[in-house]
Amino acid sequence: MIDIDERYVEKKSFFNRLLVVYIFFGIAFSFFLHKTYSLQISEYTNYESASIKNKTKEVLVQPVRGVIYDRNGNIIVKNVPTYDLILKPSKVISIENFLNNISEIIDFNESEFDYIKENFAAKASLNRELVIKKDLSMEEIAKFEVRSFRFPSAFIDVRYSRINNYPHLFSHAVGYVSGVNNEEIEEILRNQDLAQIETIFKYSNGFQMGKTGLENTYDDSLRGKFGKKVYQVDARGRLLKEEEYIKPINGEDLFTSLDIGAQKIAYNQMNNRRGAVVAIEIDTGAIVSYVSTPSFSTNAISNGISSKEFNSLIKDINKPFFDRASQGRYSPASTIKPAIGLFGIEKNIIDWNFSMKDPGFFVLPEDQRVYRGWREGGHGNVNLNKAIIVSSNTFFFSLAYKSDINELINHLSNFGFGKNVCIDCFNPDNGLLPTPEWKMNNLNFGWFKGDTVNLGVGQGYLSATPLQLAYYSMILANYGISQNLSFVHENKEKKKHKINIENINDQDWNKLHASMIGVIDSPIGTAKRLQKLKKFKVAAKSGTVELVSTDTKEDYKIIRENEGNRDHAIIIAFGPMPNPKYAVSVVIENGESGGSVAGPVAIAVLNDLLEK
Repeated sequence: MIDIDERYVEKKSFFNRLLVVYIFFGIAFSFFLHKTYSLQISEYTNYESASIKNKTKEVLVQPVRGVIYDRNGNIIVKNVPTYDLILKPSKVISIENFLNNISEIIDFNESEFDYIKENFAAKASLNRELVIKKDLSMEEIAKFEVRSFRFPSAFIDVRYSRINNYPHLFSHAVGYVSGVNNEEIEEILRNQDLAQIETIFKYSNGFQMGKTGLENTYDDSLRGKFGKKVYQVDARGRLLKEEEYIKPINGEDLFTSLDIGAQKIAYNQMNNRRGAVVAIEIDTGAIVSYVSTPSFSTNAISNGISSKEFNSLIKDINKPFFDRASQGRYSPASTIKPAIGLFGIEKNIIDWNFSMKDPGFFVLPEDQRVYRGWREGGHGNVNLNKAIIVSSNTFFFSLAYKSDINELINHLSNFGFGKNVCIDCFNPDNGLLPTPEWKMNNLNFGWFKGDTVNLGVGQGYLSATPLQLAYYSMILANYGISQNLSFVHENKEKKKHKINIENINDQDWNKLHASMIGVIDSPIGTAKRLQKLKKFKVAAKSGTVELVSTDTKEDYKIIRENEGNRDHAIIIAFGPMPNPKYAVSVVIENGESGGSVAGPVAIAVLNDLLEK
């Protein structure tokens, strides 16, 4: 007999299990329905994009750098296409075996082998290409192509090289490009809202950026903007069909104010001596010549150089990498005297009629210390005009002694001393315009009156770069009107202004110019040897930078036996007078005589510029 209560319990249990099953399948059906809706409707766009990304790959396309021209439209730096042998280091197991095999069909020199071995590991770790042989001949291309099956990790393709037509002339002015590290790459791409991904290179050295000179200063505009290619890829990631191509925007061309002809003259005149030449167009402040010697080949640096070769340049005692034009500090020596003379006129310490006797030395009243002139016995009675022509140290010792040091420092700062005077020069040095505060903070000594006396003849702590001296010369030539210097003629940042000098009128400037003309044209001028060299009337002031102080000429003869102790030769000049167009400064280390050593270089550059 069936128990009715037991039957009821079984039916209830069955119903509960059935309800659980229905709920489970209901939830499962709802989940699949929701997923289907999401996949097909609500999130279709997102999944479609993800799908496209899975089957496509973006590759950056490198732009071509802009061309750099001189002021006459002549090319200084260009991009030269060549057929290069390119290696994929990440696919090479042994670089030694690879080189042994490839050298059977293509010749490599020792420098190329060194470069490959030094850069192989880094390129392999970063999955980058390595150009192992540039500018292949047709014979080399043919030899490789018929045997290319033996070298699956190498291929031949067109690549550009950054070539300077005058690699030694413009090594410091224009500078060079070189490879970049990961941080630099990330910054370059981040500025263009791009990520670091695979790149189609157009240059033999892959990613490049300007390292020095104008290549660095104008790197952003010269580099251009990266393009992009989108490819279909298979499951293995191999590139298939190109789906989209956004062209790169090539770099802008740079039209400089540099003059190739004047640059050649300056470079040849320097004859590889240590020093610098800077020439300025007075009306515009444009730099037309900028030479630092000794020099080096920018092409070797830009397009691959071994560590051995690079280290030899680094260790060269003549420091070819050192940009003496804007980073070399030199005492201005007697070239400062026109500015000191103007200070005396401005402060009514002297006038053009004031004269004094020059016995060949000046005695400091405070301690009776003797400051000697360059000519034994002195120059007799001298006024400001004669003092500039014969470069009387005694006259300017005396004038500086009567000067307030703070007022004198402010006066010299008007002429660019102690300042950056160039808008687009690479890492220029400000030189040193010393003050009593500077001396106390740096040397822990107070300012002596003798320091001011030394300043009057451009010696002591005062130092300036050839670039600053050219700027100073421009202001002297332009009646006190100044503007910042630039390598680009149309630089909008340049503004003219009159320097802050009171009580100086055009008549004073004209008299100063006449005195500086006399430095060359007068029979007693310190640079009279230049008379036969110049083709135009030129104003100048030469100087000799004393490196080791001596009391007599005999002492100096002993000192000068070591070439490194010899005085520097220096000169500033501008012309043609009376309406000067160009100003120039020249410094030759250990050249001794500003008039006879630095002077011919300045005159040669001015002659070339003024004859055009």
